[in-house]
Amino acid sequence: MNEILMPESVDKEILWTPLGLVTPLQARVSGHVPLRPARGISIDTRTLREDDLFFAIKGDNSDGHDYVPAAFAKGAMAAVVDEAHADRLAAHGPLYVVHEVLPALERLGQAARRRVEARVVAVTGSVGKTSTKEALRLVLTQGGSVHASVASYNNHWGVPLTLARMPRDARFGIFEIGMNHPGEITPLVGMVRPHVAIITTVAPVHLEYFENVEAIADAKAEIFSGLVPGGVAIIHRDIPQFERLAEAARHSPAGLIASFGTHEKADARLLDLTPSSDHSMVKASIQGETLTYRLGAPGRHFAENSLAVLLAAKACGVPLEDAAAVLAFCAPQAGRGQQLVLEAGDGPFRLIDESYNANPASMRAALEMAGTLPLEGVGRRIAILGDMLELGPQAPDLHAQLADILREACFDLVFAAGPLMRHLYDALPSGLRGEWRAKAEDLVPIVGATVQRNDIVLVKGSNGSRMKLLVESLKDKARRAGAETV
Repeated sequence: MNEILMPESVDKEILWTPLGLVTPLQARVSGHVPLRPARGISIDTRTLREDDLFFAIKGDNSDGHDYVPAAFAKGAMAAVVDEAHADRLAAHGPLYVVHEVLPALERLGQAARRRVEARVVAVTGSVGKTSTKEALRLVLTQGGSVHASVASYNNHWGVPLTLARMPRDARFGIFEIGMNHPGEITPLVGMVRPHVAIITTVAPVHLEYFENVEAIADAKAEIFSGLVPGGVAIIHRDIPQFERLAEAARHSPAGLIASFGTHEKADARLLDLTPSSDHSMVKASIQGETLTYRLGAPGRHFAENSLAVLLAAKACGVPLEDAAAVLAFCAPQAGRGQQLVLEAGDGPFRLIDESYNANPASMRAALEMAGTLPLEGVGRRIAILGDMLELGPQAPDLHAQLADILREACFDLVFAAGPLMRHLYDALPSGLRGEWRAKAEDLVPIVGATVQRNDIVLVKGSNGSRMKLLVESLKDKARRAGAETV
Protein backbone atom coordinates (compact mmCIF):
# COMPACT_ATOMS: atom_id res chain seq x y z
CA MET A 1 0.00 0.00 0.00
CA ASN A 2 1.49 3.35 -0.95
CA GLU A 3 -1.26 5.86 -0.21
CA ILE A 4 -0.42 7.22 3.26
CA LEU A 5 2.41 9.66 3.82
CA MET A 6 2.56 10.41 7.52
CA PRO A 7 5.40 10.40 10.04
CA GLU A 8 5.34 7.14 11.93
CA SER A 9 5.99 7.00 15.67
CA VAL A 10 7.42 3.55 16.35
CA ASP A 11 9.20 2.18 19.39
CA LYS A 12 12.55 0.94 18.06
CA GLU A 13 12.96 -1.66 20.79
CA ILE A 14 12.04 -5.21 19.90
CA LEU A 15 8.34 -5.26 19.08
CA TRP A 16 7.91 -8.80 17.75
CA THR A 17 10.35 -11.72 17.54
CA PRO A 18 10.54 -13.54 14.19
CA LEU A 19 9.04 -16.78 15.51
CA GLY A 20 6.59 -14.87 17.69
CA LEU A 21 4.92 -13.52 14.55
CA VAL A 22 4.04 -16.88 13.02
CA THR A 23 1.13 -17.81 15.28
CA PRO A 24 -0.77 -14.49 15.43
CA LEU A 25 -0.32 -13.97 11.69
CA GLN A 26 -1.35 -17.56 10.97
CA ALA A 27 1.44 -17.52 8.42
CA ARG A 28 3.86 -19.86 6.76
CA VAL A 29 7.40 -18.59 6.27
CA SER A 30 8.69 -18.49 2.72
CA GLY A 31 12.46 -18.92 2.54
CA HIS A 32 14.47 -18.72 5.74
CA VAL A 33 13.04 -17.45 9.02
CA PRO A 34 13.97 -13.76 9.41
CA LEU A 35 17.08 -13.33 11.53
CA ARG A 36 16.13 -9.90 12.90
CA PRO A 37 13.19 -9.01 15.13
CA ALA A 38 10.56 -6.53 14.04
CA ARG A 39 11.11 -3.15 15.63
CA GLY A 40 8.15 -1.50 13.93
CA ILE A 41 5.18 -2.13 11.64
CA SER A 42 4.69 -0.38 8.31
CA ILE A 43 2.15 -0.31 5.50
CA ASP A 44 3.82 2.54 3.60
CA THR A 45 7.30 2.27 2.08
CA ARG A 46 7.74 6.05 2.11
CA THR A 47 7.90 6.07 5.91
CA LEU A 48 9.22 2.53 6.44
CA ARG A 49 12.22 2.28 8.74
CA GLU A 50 14.92 -0.33 8.99
CA ASP A 51 13.76 -3.54 10.74
CA ASP A 52 10.07 -2.76 10.17
CA LEU A 53 7.71 -5.58 9.25
CA PHE A 54 5.95 -4.53 6.04
CA PHE A 55 2.30 -5.46 5.42
CA ALA A 56 1.40 -5.50 1.72
CA ILE A 57 -2.15 -4.18 2.10
CA LYS A 58 -4.35 -3.61 -0.92
CA GLY A 59 -5.70 -0.07 -0.97
CA ASP A 60 -8.31 1.63 -3.09
CA ASN A 61 -5.74 2.91 -5.56
CA SER A 62 -2.71 0.67 -5.14
CA ASP A 63 -1.58 -2.76 -4.00
CA GLY A 64 1.10 -3.04 -1.34
CA HIS A 65 2.49 -6.16 -3.02
CA ASP A 66 3.89 -3.87 -5.73
CA TYR A 67 6.06 -2.18 -3.09
CA VAL A 68 7.56 -5.24 -1.41
CA PRO A 69 10.88 -4.89 -3.30
CA ALA A 70 11.09 -1.26 -2.18
CA ALA A 71 10.35 -2.31 1.40
CA PHE A 72 13.28 -4.72 1.42
CA ALA A 73 15.51 -2.14 -0.24
CA LYS A 74 14.79 0.19 2.71
CA GLY A 75 15.64 -2.50 5.28
CA ALA A 76 12.37 -4.28 6.12
CA MET A 77 13.01 -7.38 8.23
CA ALA A 78 10.24 -9.25 6.37
CA ALA A 79 7.01 -8.72 4.48
CA VAL A 80 3.53 -10.10 5.00
CA VAL A 81 2.04 -11.09 1.65
CA ASP A 82 -0.83 -13.21 0.37
CA GLU A 83 -0.55 -16.60 -1.34
CA ALA A 84 -1.26 -15.18 -4.78
CA HIS A 85 1.92 -13.06 -4.70
CA ALA A 86 4.24 -15.27 -2.64
CA ASP A 87 6.09 -17.04 -5.45
CA ARG A 88 6.73 -13.83 -7.38
CA LEU A 89 8.15 -12.04 -4.31
CA ALA A 90 10.08 -14.90 -2.68
CA ALA A 91 13.44 -13.81 -4.09
CA HIS A 92 13.32 -10.39 -2.45
CA GLY A 93 13.49 -11.47 1.19
CA PRO A 94 11.77 -13.36 4.02
CA LEU A 95 8.00 -13.55 3.67
CA TYR A 96 5.18 -14.33 6.04
CA VAL A 97 2.61 -15.79 3.67
CA VAL A 98 -1.05 -15.51 4.69
CA HIS A 99 -4.42 -16.02 3.04
CA GLU A 100 -5.28 -12.29 3.26
CA VAL A 101 -3.03 -9.51 4.51
CA LEU A 102 -5.47 -7.15 6.28
CA PRO A 103 -7.00 -9.91 8.47
CA ALA A 104 -3.44 -10.94 9.37
CA LEU A 105 -2.76 -7.38 10.54
CA GLU A 106 -5.97 -7.53 12.58
CA ARG A 107 -4.85 -10.78 14.22
CA LEU A 108 -1.47 -9.27 15.10
CA GLY A 109 -3.22 -6.24 16.59
CA GLN A 110 -5.43 -8.47 18.70
CA ALA A 111 -2.38 -10.39 19.89
CA ALA A 112 -0.73 -7.11 20.88
CA ARG A 113 -3.81 -6.13 22.86
CA ARG A 114 -3.86 -9.47 24.69
CA ARG A 115 -0.25 -9.26 25.81
CA VAL A 116 -0.31 -5.76 27.33
CA GLU A 117 -1.44 -4.67 30.77
CA ALA A 118 -2.02 -1.08 29.64
CA ARG A 119 -5.07 0.95 30.51
CA VAL A 120 -6.76 1.58 27.18
CA VAL A 121 -8.94 4.54 26.13
CA ALA A 122 -11.00 4.69 22.92
CA VAL A 123 -12.35 7.95 21.50
CA THR A 124 -15.04 8.57 18.92
CA GLY A 125 -17.41 11.42 18.09
CA SER A 126 -18.59 13.57 15.22
CA VAL A 127 -16.18 16.35 16.18
CA GLY A 128 -13.02 16.49 18.27
CA LYS A 129 -11.76 12.89 18.13
CA THR A 130 -8.19 13.68 17.16
CA SER A 131 -7.73 16.72 19.40
CA THR A 132 -9.15 14.76 22.35
CA LYS A 133 -6.83 11.84 21.59
CA GLU A 134 -3.84 14.19 21.45
CA ALA A 135 -4.81 15.83 24.74
CA LEU A 136 -5.06 12.38 26.31
CA ARG A 137 -1.66 11.47 24.89
CA LEU A 138 -0.18 14.46 26.69
CA VAL A 139 -2.09 14.09 29.94
CA LEU A 140 -1.52 10.36 30.44
CA THR A 141 2.25 10.77 30.22
CA GLN A 142 1.90 11.94 33.81
CA GLY A 143 1.21 8.30 34.68
CA GLY A 144 3.69 6.47 32.43
CA SER A 145 4.51 5.59 28.82
CA VAL A 146 1.74 6.23 26.30
CA HIS A 147 1.05 4.57 22.95
CA ALA A 148 -1.47 6.34 20.70
CA SER A 149 -2.78 6.47 17.15
CA VAL A 150 -0.68 8.38 14.65
CA ALA A 151 -2.58 11.27 13.00
CA SER A 152 -6.14 10.05 12.33
CA TYR A 153 -5.41 6.33 11.99
CA ASN A 154 -8.95 5.46 13.02
CA ASN A 155 -10.37 3.17 10.34
CA HIS A 156 -10.34 -0.51 9.33
CA TRP A 157 -6.57 -0.54 8.77
CA GLY A 158 -5.52 2.30 11.09
CA VAL A 159 -6.85 0.72 14.28
CA PRO A 160 -5.23 -2.73 13.85
CA LEU A 161 -2.02 -1.04 12.68
CA THR A 162 -1.90 1.06 15.84
CA LEU A 163 -2.61 -2.01 17.96
CA ALA A 164 0.12 -4.05 16.26
CA ARG A 165 2.60 -1.26 17.01
CA MET A 166 1.77 -1.14 20.73
CA PRO A 167 4.83 -2.02 22.85
CA ARG A 168 4.44 -4.75 25.41
CA ASP A 169 5.39 -2.38 28.24
CA ALA A 170 3.04 0.49 27.34
CA ARG A 171 1.32 1.89 30.43
CA PHE A 172 -1.51 3.47 28.46
CA GLY A 173 -3.02 3.03 25.01
CA ILE A 174 -5.19 5.61 23.24
CA PHE A 175 -7.16 4.75 20.13
CA GLU A 176 -9.19 7.01 17.89
CA ILE A 177 -12.10 5.18 16.25
CA GLY A 178 -13.96 6.64 13.29
CA MET A 179 -16.83 5.64 11.06
CA ASN A 180 -19.05 6.86 8.25
CA HIS A 181 -21.39 3.85 8.04
CA PRO A 182 -23.36 1.89 10.64
CA GLY A 183 -21.60 -1.15 12.06
CA GLU A 184 -18.05 0.06 11.43
CA ILE A 185 -17.14 0.84 15.06
CA THR A 186 -18.19 -2.53 16.52
CA PRO A 187 -15.38 -4.67 15.03
CA LEU A 188 -12.77 -1.97 15.69
CA VAL A 189 -13.63 -1.50 19.35
CA GLY A 190 -13.83 -5.28 19.66
CA MET A 191 -10.12 -5.35 18.84
CA VAL A 192 -9.24 -2.42 21.12
CA ARG A 193 -11.25 -3.56 24.19
CA PRO A 194 -10.94 -0.24 26.04
CA HIS A 195 -11.25 0.38 29.75
CA VAL A 196 -12.63 3.87 28.95
CA ALA A 197 -14.73 4.87 25.94
CA ILE A 198 -15.45 8.52 25.10
CA ILE A 199 -18.05 10.00 22.74
CA THR A 200 -17.11 13.65 22.28
CA THR A 201 -20.37 14.64 20.58
CA VAL A 202 -22.94 13.63 17.98
CA ALA A 203 -23.62 15.95 15.05
CA PRO A 204 -25.15 15.85 11.55
CA VAL A 205 -22.16 14.42 9.69
CA HIS A 206 -22.05 11.62 7.11
CA LEU A 207 -25.77 12.21 6.53
CA GLU A 208 -25.24 10.79 3.08
CA TYR A 209 -25.10 7.38 4.79
CA PHE A 210 -27.52 7.87 7.71
CA GLU A 211 -31.23 8.56 7.91
CA ASN A 212 -30.89 11.09 10.73
CA VAL A 213 -28.76 12.24 13.66
CA GLU A 214 -30.28 9.59 15.92
CA ALA A 215 -28.90 6.91 13.60
CA ILE A 216 -25.49 8.56 13.86
CA ALA A 217 -25.78 8.44 17.66
CA ASP A 218 -26.57 4.73 17.52
CA ALA A 219 -23.50 4.13 15.37
CA LYS A 220 -21.29 6.12 17.76
CA ALA A 221 -22.73 4.20 20.71
CA GLU A 222 -21.24 1.02 19.27
CA ILE A 223 -18.03 2.07 21.00
CA PHE A 224 -19.48 0.95 24.33
CA SER A 225 -19.94 -2.61 23.08
CA GLY A 226 -16.20 -3.26 23.25
CA LEU A 227 -15.63 -2.00 26.79
CA VAL A 228 -14.00 -4.44 29.18
CA PRO A 229 -16.50 -5.49 31.88
CA GLY A 230 -16.86 -2.68 34.38
CA GLY A 231 -15.36 -0.08 32.04
CA VAL A 232 -16.20 3.62 31.96
CA ALA A 233 -18.46 5.24 29.34
CA ILE A 234 -17.95 9.01 29.01
CA ILE A 235 -20.67 11.02 27.23
CA HIS A 236 -21.29 14.69 26.43
CA ARG A 237 -24.14 15.67 28.77
CA ASP A 238 -25.30 18.73 26.80
CA ILE A 239 -26.18 17.08 23.50
CA PRO A 240 -29.78 16.09 22.66
CA GLN A 241 -28.73 12.46 22.19
CA PHE A 242 -27.33 12.07 25.72
CA GLU A 243 -30.13 9.85 27.04
CA ARG A 244 -29.99 7.71 23.91
CA LEU A 245 -26.25 7.20 24.35
CA ALA A 246 -26.57 6.60 28.09
CA GLU A 247 -29.18 3.92 27.45
CA ALA A 248 -26.81 2.20 25.04
CA ALA A 249 -24.06 2.38 27.67
CA ARG A 250 -26.35 0.82 30.26
CA HIS A 251 -26.84 -2.16 27.95
CA SER A 252 -23.08 -2.50 27.42
CA PRO A 253 -20.34 -3.95 29.65
CA ALA A 254 -19.85 -0.48 31.16
CA GLY A 255 -19.80 -0.38 34.94
CA LEU A 256 -19.87 3.42 35.17
CA ILE A 257 -21.36 6.19 33.04
CA ALA A 258 -19.78 9.62 33.44
CA SER A 259 -20.80 12.82 31.69
CA PHE A 260 -19.24 16.17 30.86
CA GLY A 261 -20.45 19.58 29.70
CA THR A 262 -22.21 22.60 31.16
CA HIS A 263 -25.28 20.72 32.36
CA GLU A 264 -25.81 20.99 36.11
CA LYS A 265 -25.88 17.19 36.39
CA ALA A 266 -22.64 16.65 34.47
CA ASP A 267 -19.96 14.77 36.40
CA ALA A 268 -17.37 17.08 34.86
CA ARG A 269 -18.99 20.50 34.62
CA LEU A 270 -17.66 23.60 32.94
CA LEU A 271 -18.19 26.42 35.43
CA ASP A 272 -16.42 29.29 33.71
CA LEU A 273 -14.42 29.92 30.55
CA THR A 274 -12.20 32.91 29.88
CA PRO A 275 -10.96 32.83 26.28
CA SER A 276 -7.84 34.46 24.92
CA SER A 277 -6.30 34.55 21.46
CA ASP A 278 -4.11 31.49 22.05
CA HIS A 279 -5.46 29.80 25.18
CA SER A 280 -8.39 29.55 27.57
CA MET A 281 -8.69 29.67 31.34
CA VAL A 282 -11.08 26.99 32.51
CA LYS A 283 -12.85 26.58 35.82
CA ALA A 284 -14.52 23.21 36.24
CA SER A 285 -15.95 20.82 38.77
CA ILE A 286 -14.70 17.26 38.19
CA GLN A 287 -16.74 14.79 40.22
CA GLY A 288 -17.03 17.30 43.03
CA GLU A 289 -13.48 18.65 42.88
CA THR A 290 -13.12 22.25 41.65
CA LEU A 291 -10.15 23.00 39.39
CA THR A 292 -8.93 26.06 37.52
CA TYR A 293 -6.48 25.39 34.73
CA ARG A 294 -4.99 26.87 31.60
CA LEU A 295 -5.84 25.14 28.33
CA GLY A 296 -3.46 25.78 25.45
CA ALA A 297 -6.27 26.13 22.92
CA PRO A 298 -9.00 28.77 22.62
CA GLY A 299 -12.59 27.75 22.04
CA ARG A 300 -15.48 26.35 24.05
CA HIS A 301 -15.39 23.04 22.18
CA PHE A 302 -11.79 22.45 23.25
CA ALA A 303 -12.66 23.38 26.82
CA GLU A 304 -15.60 21.00 26.97
CA ASN A 305 -13.59 18.13 25.52
CA SER A 306 -10.85 18.79 28.08
CA LEU A 307 -13.41 17.79 30.71
CA ALA A 308 -13.75 14.38 29.06
CA VAL A 309 -9.96 14.11 29.04
CA LEU A 310 -9.81 14.77 32.77
CA LEU A 311 -12.53 12.19 33.48
CA ALA A 312 -10.60 9.62 31.46
CA ALA A 313 -7.32 10.51 33.16
CA LYS A 314 -8.89 10.07 36.58
CA ALA A 315 -10.36 6.72 35.52
CA CYS A 316 -6.85 5.68 34.45
CA GLY A 317 -5.37 6.59 37.82
CA VAL A 318 -3.72 9.92 36.95
CA PRO A 319 -4.27 12.58 39.65
CA LEU A 320 -6.53 15.39 38.46
CA GLU A 321 -4.11 18.13 39.47
CA ASP A 322 -1.31 16.55 37.42
CA ALA A 323 -3.56 16.01 34.42
CA ALA A 324 -4.98 19.54 34.49
CA ALA A 325 -1.54 21.11 34.81
CA VAL A 326 -0.25 19.73 31.49
CA LEU A 327 -3.32 20.84 29.53
CA ALA A 328 -1.59 24.21 29.28
CA PHE A 329 0.70 22.61 26.70
CA CYS A 330 -2.14 21.13 24.64
CA ALA A 331 -2.25 23.20 21.45
CA PRO A 332 -4.31 22.56 18.30
CA GLN A 333 -2.61 20.74 15.44
CA ALA A 334 -2.15 21.83 11.84
CA GLY A 335 -5.46 21.61 10.01
CA ARG A 336 -7.36 21.31 13.29
CA GLY A 337 -7.35 24.80 14.72
CA GLN A 338 -3.65 25.61 14.74
CA GLN A 339 -3.05 29.36 14.88
CA LEU A 340 -0.18 31.05 13.08
CA VAL A 341 0.83 34.70 13.24
CA LEU A 342 2.07 35.52 9.75
CA GLU A 343 3.42 38.57 7.96
CA ALA A 344 1.09 40.23 5.47
CA GLY A 345 3.69 42.68 4.18
CA ASP A 346 2.29 45.65 6.06
CA GLY A 347 2.16 43.88 9.41
CA PRO A 348 1.13 40.58 11.03
CA PHE A 349 -2.18 38.76 10.64
CA ARG A 350 -3.54 35.68 12.44
CA LEU A 351 -4.29 32.51 10.45
CA ILE A 352 -6.51 29.81 11.95
CA ASP A 353 -5.89 26.56 10.08
CA GLU A 354 -8.99 24.35 10.16
CA SER A 355 -8.37 22.91 6.71
CA TYR A 356 -8.40 19.20 7.59
CA ASN A 357 -12.11 18.60 8.04
CA ALA A 358 -15.50 20.25 8.34
CA ASN A 359 -19.10 19.47 9.21
CA PRO A 360 -21.90 21.73 10.50
CA ALA A 361 -20.95 21.25 14.16
CA SER A 362 -17.22 21.80 13.75
CA MET A 363 -17.88 24.73 11.42
CA ARG A 364 -20.07 26.41 14.01
CA ALA A 365 -17.48 25.80 16.74
CA ALA A 366 -14.65 27.24 14.65
CA LEU A 367 -16.63 30.31 13.58
CA GLU A 368 -17.81 31.01 17.11
CA MET A 369 -14.28 30.64 18.46
CA ALA A 370 -12.89 33.04 15.86
CA GLY A 371 -15.66 35.46 16.78
CA THR A 372 -14.35 35.62 20.36
CA LEU A 373 -10.83 36.65 19.32
CA PRO A 374 -10.16 40.38 19.76
CA LEU A 375 -9.39 42.46 16.69
CA GLU A 376 -6.66 45.04 16.67
CA GLY A 377 -6.61 48.31 14.75
CA VAL A 378 -8.37 48.07 11.39
CA GLY A 379 -8.25 44.27 11.35
CA ARG A 380 -11.12 42.21 9.97
CA ARG A 381 -12.49 38.73 10.55
CA ILE A 382 -12.24 36.86 7.25
CA ALA A 383 -13.65 33.37 6.65
CA ILE A 384 -12.40 31.27 3.73
CA LEU A 385 -14.69 28.27 3.57
CA GLY A 386 -14.83 25.11 1.46
CA ASP A 387 -17.52 22.49 0.97
CA MET A 388 -18.64 20.28 3.85
CA LEU A 389 -18.91 16.83 2.30
CA GLU A 390 -20.99 13.67 2.91
CA LEU A 391 -24.07 15.57 4.08
CA GLY A 392 -26.55 14.05 1.65
CA PRO A 393 -29.68 15.87 0.44
CA GLN A 394 -29.57 18.33 3.37
CA ALA A 395 -26.21 19.68 2.22
CA PRO A 396 -27.46 22.84 0.44
CA ASP A 397 -29.53 23.97 3.44
CA LEU A 398 -26.77 23.14 5.93
CA HIS A 399 -24.36 25.31 3.97
CA ALA A 400 -26.80 28.19 3.62
CA GLN A 401 -27.49 28.13 7.38
CA LEU A 402 -23.89 29.13 8.07
CA ALA A 403 -24.79 32.68 7.03
CA ASP A 404 -26.51 33.36 10.36
CA ILE A 405 -23.53 32.01 12.32
CA LEU A 406 -21.12 34.21 10.37
CA ARG A 407 -23.18 37.29 11.15
CA GLU A 408 -23.45 36.38 14.84
CA ALA A 409 -19.69 35.81 15.04
CA CYS A 410 -19.09 39.28 13.57
CA PHE A 411 -17.22 38.26 10.43
CA ASP A 412 -16.49 41.04 7.99
CA LEU A 413 -15.77 39.13 4.79
CA VAL A 414 -16.42 35.62 3.46
CA PHE A 415 -14.73 33.80 0.61
CA ALA A 416 -16.21 30.49 -0.49
CA ALA A 417 -15.07 27.61 -2.69
CA GLY A 418 -17.02 24.67 -4.08
CA PRO A 419 -20.51 24.00 -5.45
CA LEU A 420 -22.05 23.51 -2.01
CA MET A 421 -20.57 26.70 -0.62
CA ARG A 422 -22.35 28.56 -3.40
CA HIS A 423 -25.51 28.11 -1.31
CA LEU A 424 -23.82 29.91 1.58
CA TYR A 425 -22.49 32.65 -0.66
CA ASP A 426 -25.95 33.33 -2.07
CA ALA A 427 -27.42 33.47 1.46
CA LEU A 428 -24.92 36.08 2.67
CA PRO A 429 -25.79 39.77 2.78
CA SER A 430 -23.93 41.65 0.07
CA GLY A 431 -21.66 43.36 2.58
CA LEU A 432 -20.17 40.02 3.69
CA ARG A 433 -19.50 38.65 0.24
CA GLY A 434 -15.92 38.43 -0.84
CA GLU A 435 -15.72 36.05 -3.80
CA TRP A 436 -16.96 32.56 -4.67
CA ARG A 437 -15.08 30.16 -6.90
CA ALA A 438 -15.80 26.60 -7.97
CA LYS A 439 -12.38 25.39 -6.77
CA ALA A 440 -10.17 26.33 -3.84
CA GLU A 441 -7.14 27.01 -6.01
CA ASP A 442 -9.07 29.72 -7.87
CA LEU A 443 -9.31 31.72 -4.65
CA VAL A 444 -5.55 31.72 -4.02
CA PRO A 445 -4.64 34.97 -5.83
CA ILE A 446 -7.79 36.74 -4.64
CA VAL A 447 -7.24 35.92 -0.99
CA GLY A 448 -3.54 36.68 -1.21
CA ALA A 449 -4.30 40.19 -2.46
CA THR A 450 -6.98 40.76 0.21
CA VAL A 451 -5.44 39.75 3.54
CA GLN A 452 -3.71 42.55 5.41
CA ARG A 453 -2.27 43.30 8.82
CA ASN A 454 -4.35 42.64 11.94
CA ASP A 455 -6.81 40.43 10.07
CA ILE A 456 -8.03 37.19 11.65
CA VAL A 457 -8.32 34.65 8.85
CA LEU A 458 -10.12 31.33 9.31
CA VAL A 459 -9.66 28.64 6.64
CA LYS A 460 -11.98 25.65 6.94
CA GLY A 461 -13.49 22.92 4.79
CA SER A 462 -13.63 19.16 4.35
CA ASN A 463 -10.33 17.62 3.38
CA GLY A 464 -11.69 16.83 -0.07
CA SER A 465 -12.36 20.51 -0.71
CA ARG A 466 -8.59 21.11 -0.66
CA MET A 467 -8.64 24.18 1.56
CA LYS A 468 -5.10 23.38 2.62
CA LEU A 469 -4.09 25.09 -0.64
CA LEU A 470 -5.29 28.40 0.83
CA VAL A 471 -3.35 27.79 4.04
CA GLU A 472 -0.17 27.09 2.12
CA SER A 473 -0.68 30.11 -0.13
CA LEU A 474 -0.99 32.39 2.90
CA LYS A 475 2.15 30.87 4.41
CA ASP A 476 3.92 31.53 1.11
CA LYS A 477 2.69 35.14 1.23
CA ALA A 478 4.26 35.46 4.68
CA ARG A 479 7.54 33.92 3.53
CA ARG A 480 7.72 36.30 0.62
CA ALA A 481 7.10 39.14 3.06
CA GLY A 482 10.13 37.91 4.98
CA ALA A 483 8.75 36.76 8.33
CA GLU A 484 6.73 34.00 9.92
CA THR A 485 6.18 33.26 13.58
CA VAL A 486 4.05 30.70 15.43
